[in-house]
Amino acid sequence: MSTDDDRPEVPAVPQTRAEMRAAREAAEAAEAERIDRALATHHETEPSVDEPRADAGETSAREAAAREAVAREAAAREAAAREAAVREAGDREVAEQEAAARKMAAFEATAREDAEATALPSVPVPTAPVFIGATPAGSVPVAGEPELEVEAAAAREEASAPTDSRGPSAGEPARTPATSRGFLLTIGAVLGVLVLVGAGFGIVSLLQGPRVSEVQVDAAQAIESSGSRVILTANQALAPIDPEQVTVEPAVPFTVDASGRGVGVRFTVPLDDSTKYTVRVADVTGAGGGPSTTLTTSFETPASHIFILRRDVDGKDKIFLTDLKGDGVAVYEHDKINDFRATSNQLVVAVEEDEGSRLLVMDRDGKNQRELKLPGDGYVGAIQVSERGGLVGYSYSDRELSDDEGRASVLVTQSLNGKDDPQIIEVAGKEASVFVWQFVPDSAAVLFIDFDGALSLVDRSTDAGVQSLGLAATIQGISRGTYTAIVERLDATVVELNLADGSEQPLAASDPDYGTASSITPYPGGTLRHVVSRDDAGLPVGQAVIRVDDDGKATPLVEVSSADSILQACASPSGQYAAVVIAPELASNPYDGMLLPLPENVETHLIDMESGKEMVALTGFDVSWCQTAPRF
Repeated sequence: MSTDDDRPEVPAVPQTRAEMRAAREAAEAAEAERIDRALATHHETEPSVDEPRADAGETSAREAAAREAVAREAAAREAAAREAAVREAGDREVAEQEAAARKMAAFEATAREDAEATALPSVPVPTAPVFIGATPAGSVPVAGEPELEVEAAAAREEASAPTDSRGPSAGEPARTPATSRGFLLTIGAVLGVLVLVGAGFGIVSLLQGPRVSEVQVDAAQAIESSGSRVILTANQALAPIDPEQVTVEPAVPFTVDASGRGVGVRFTVPLDDSTKYTVRVADVTGAGGGPSTTLTTSFETPASHIFILRRDVDGKDKIFLTDLKGDGVAVYEHDKINDFRATSNQLVVAVEEDEGSRLLVMDRDGKNQRELKLPGDGYVGAIQVSERGGLVGYSYSDRELSDDEGRASVLVTQSLNGKDDPQIIEVAGKEASVFVWQFVPDSAAVLFIDFDGALSLVDRSTDAGVQSLGLAATIQGISRGTYTAIVERLDATVVELNLADGSEQPLAASDPDYGTASSITPYPGGTLRHVVSRDDAGLPVGQAVIRVDDDGKATPLVEVSSADSILQACASPSGQYAAVVIAPELASNPYDGMLLPLPENVETHLIDMESGKEMVALTGFDVSWCQTAPRF
């Protein structure tokens, strides 16, 4: 490659705006001077307007005016000529500058092509990082090392090339092998740092052991129903987890399933409200080994709210949503509300009208109402819901009944979404009239007793058919999470019946023994038993609700005199609270005449089960904690 500067001489054109402006002003001045000289010559050739004539004394005013007009015209021509000359000079200057710029651009393009054609090829960028050892300053490159040979050749070429005082043209990057090598070194250094940082984090993780990276839990749902979960996700895959490694405080029954990075803790019963729960998984190690740690998380459940029905014989019946202090708001009202049930996001309400019953489904705030189709024109009672199965169940009777026509107290189930037709329970191919029934909690199964006394179980989520469980007088209740029913047999014995395998055992007496209970309501950890005290003649002298723990210990919660009547006792989903429905002064408390008749004045007392203290007394009944309406 020649190092001589063979570039042609470039015309001396202004390189800056100041120089271009000075040249333009000089051109304008020269042109103006030329015009002045031309005008001066023109004036010298014309006769003077002031030269005296022979008839000067006879000059009229008209001649003076003519001379003035000629002078004005000459001045106008002079101004026009000057302006045209200036414009012509400016256009000529711009044209010359553009021509010079085009010549310079063409020359630079040619020079770049020559340089690229004769320059050494650039060093190819490898697909993987290139790591180059440090070389002491002034050392001689080693033959056979391409990067060092390219750098030495570039240095020799730079030393032999003449110095250009103007430097590289604007917008033209300096393309040298040294720059490419510096870029590669920078990329290699950055990648090296990233690798070291990643390795550092990996080492720290291995030294610290597994940690919780995410927690999932629905605390509001956990106090409403059993089966809620808390899922802990670790930052790495875990070694197998034994249920013995998991503890929950306060203590509550649970199951454990773990896989990969997740540990799921499923609560088999609902949780208490306004309570902080802590889940710990001890001695957890990563799937690849390393130190053990304890995974810990805590969450707090919200305060409970309940729905309650308040009938008004002189006005509209209303369903209220209230907290456990009695601060509530009406969410739905109707002239006659017979019964209702609540799920975690819906209300199911049975209302009475002249032509029969209507069954309505709505949001918990009373909005978005829709009507469910009934089997016919008739009456609905004993409403229950299965949230897990998405079903509503009720007893149905036709409005027109006779000895040989019409359906009486048949058991009907249908979807809460209203997308299917009502399904009537059949036994041996016939629609069965049902005396009492209940949904099995947290399932789509139905336990019922027909008017012949046959106790049967049918699961609406399968086609298994009806399962016979013997004869029974009544169903007292069904425990949550255990698939166990408390049933009174025809001989008045009360048994705990395992619905899964049909086995049963007598219900243990309480300590102290308060006698036979007229109703028994199970809850997680025990039962609520409604007992009646009688005198020697067998007449009632008082009533009470007794809390009986699983170990048999009995503690009275509510006691009333013979003037009052306890209509129902039920527990909150977790068994934290009790709701006791009382009709005070029963002798002077008339019935309201509804399809489900109840005394006009009804109170619901909320009791803290742990302390036994009453929290509040509310006007109304049918608290949403209760699975069924009161039976009087």
